[in-house]
Amino acid sequence: MEYAVIFLPLIGCIIGYLGRSLTKFFSEIITSLFVCLSSILSIIVFWQGIKSSQYGNYIIFKWVSSGNFTANWSINIDPLSSVMLVVVTFVSALVHIYSIGYMSHDPHKPRFMSYLSLFTFSMLALVVSDNFLQLFFGWEGVGLCSYLLIGFWYKKENANNAAIKAFIVNRIGDFGLALGIFLIFFYFGSINFKEVFQLVPQLIDKKFLFFGFEASLITLICLFLFIGAMGKSAQFLLHTWLPDAMEGPTPVSALIHAATMVTAGVFLVVRCSPLFEYSQTILNLITIVGMVTAIFAASVALVQNDIKKIVAYSTCSQLGYMFFAAGVGAYHVAMFHLFTHAFFKALLFLGSGSVIHAFKDEQDLRNMGGVRKKLPYTYLFMLIGTLALTGFPFLSGFYSKDAIIEFAYLRDSLLGNYAVIVGILTAFLTSIYSWRLFFKTFHGTYNNKTIPIKETHESPIIMLVPMFFLAIGAIFSGFVFKEILIGHHSEEFWQSSVFFLDEIKHDYIPLWFLLLTPFIVIIAIPLSFYYFVSNTKVIDSFKNTNLPLYEFLLNKWYIDELYEIVLVKPAKKIGTFFWRKVDLGTIDRFGPDGISKLIKAVSNKAGKFQSGFIYDYAFVMLIGLSILLTYLILN
Repeated sequence: MEYAVIFLPLIGCIIGYLGRSLTKFFSEIITSLFVCLSSILSIIVFWQGIKSSQYGNYIIFKWVSSGNFTANWSINIDPLSSVMLVVVTFVSALVHIYSIGYMSHDPHKPRFMSYLSLFTFSMLALVVSDNFLQLFFGWEGVGLCSYLLIGFWYKKENANNAAIKAFIVNRIGDFGLALGIFLIFFYFGSINFKEVFQLVPQLIDKKFLFFGFEASLITLICLFLFIGAMGKSAQFLLHTWLPDAMEGPTPVSALIHAATMVTAGVFLVVRCSPLFEYSQTILNLITIVGMVTAIFAASVALVQNDIKKIVAYSTCSQLGYMFFAAGVGAYHVAMFHLFTHAFFKALLFLGSGSVIHAFKDEQDLRNMGGVRKKLPYTYLFMLIGTLALTGFPFLSGFYSKDAIIEFAYLRDSLLGNYAVIVGILTAFLTSIYSWRLFFKTFHGTYNNKTIPIKETHESPIIMLVPMFFLAIGAIFSGFVFKEILIGHHSEEFWQSSVFFLDEIKHDYIPLWFLLLTPFIVIIAIPLSFYYFVSNTKVIDSFKNTNLPLYEFLLNKWYIDELYEIVLVKPAKKIGTFFWRKVDLGTIDRFGPDGISKLIKAVSNKAGKFQSGFIYDYAFVMLIGLSILLTYLILN
């Protein structure tokens, strides 16, 4: 069964791609069916693990064997990977079904569906790995598939640019991950998770010189691994690819942001918790980066007008929550938020896709509004997703987000206290921008001047059914799985898949603190309705009086512009210099171009002897004979 969970999406990808010549229907049904079967089996695997706590490691074949070094291709099923299996396959299955309707008019839909299945397989290969090499294989596979899917509409220049940007930025993180793996192999003599983690306590005092500085081995390894996680999970400074990835079809956005790719970084940190727990320096760094990412993305989302980019920055912010949860040692809480986040974030993306579908590919909030009666089901699903995202009491986001803030509070450290403040402030901003998106999309007056409101329509049933199941998850996943994943006996579930150096605290938390976050989340709803629907002049006046701040947020803290000045333009100038002076001026001039010019010149001179006159040819023969005789006489 475990084999089927992993390889069914790959088989579906191959059959669907090869079978595209038959019919589009055949391709989309095969790919969707195989991923759905994989999802059902993954839920069974997860449930069996909960009931019996029996897991296993299944070696498929010996992948690399050289001397004492061995790397297997394995399927490692433990509590951590079983949770990820459910998240990846369940969301992917619903995205596949949704895509049947969303991409119905695209002539290349079979290729699209195959890419989705390959994306799913790559992520599954990553999460079930028992060694760093297989993890890296899945890691790069996910990166490749993201490039193919973000740039799927390759005739659009923006889509091509976004795909290239995602690929390049992720290569920075991947380079860090590769360096970390190299160090692990060099000093540990193995890349197998179990073997490496067992040796960590023996090497905690190991130090060596790094660029002239004495560095802790564990700290440096954790730093490189975290750089890899930053790239994949779009943390601050390596986040710039994520909003631009919205140029891909909406189902791609849902899959990337909810179940695959961006969750890989969080998974990596949690999987390597036996390493990170011995480096407080890097844990503090993770906390700081997570906090900055959370507040940065939330602030930027406040002023964006593209419906998909708002949800994208929301993902970035929520990933920040997960990272600073891991940074304060609450790895299980980070995974719990990853679990609940998958449902409501996929729901919001698919709901946004439904809205875009209704408005004939319009994505600007300023050209929407007043369509709640025209899109009743989408309205309801977006409402549920928004409530869950903001952490409204008793929906999934409420349990996981509040748990992160509570565990940061229990850490009782200076950095933990800062994390609490940032977490609460970010929760308020999240509620503001989420309700802004919701109210400006469905409430107020209809603002689209090109599409009559009567032409807007609800999405077909094939797109609504996946949103229904995601809505169920967004409502109940937090309540149902809270005790299992983060409760007082959660360590019994996680077993050794997540490592805690210190005992998890479940101390008493003051009632006022427990009520604080839900209160500010709820109070943000009427405030948002008033300022974004009832009295929009207040916001317009605020923009005009605080234009520098508004421009700062609208331009995403000018991070892209900073990279353009510091990195892109100098790189272009250096490249231009080498192209003109070295490539054209030296290599081409004296290489192929120079040789061709020399041959041409010699040929032109030689051609002059082809005059057609006998005396010219006799003269040449005479010269040749003279040279020959001179040579013979002298020798």
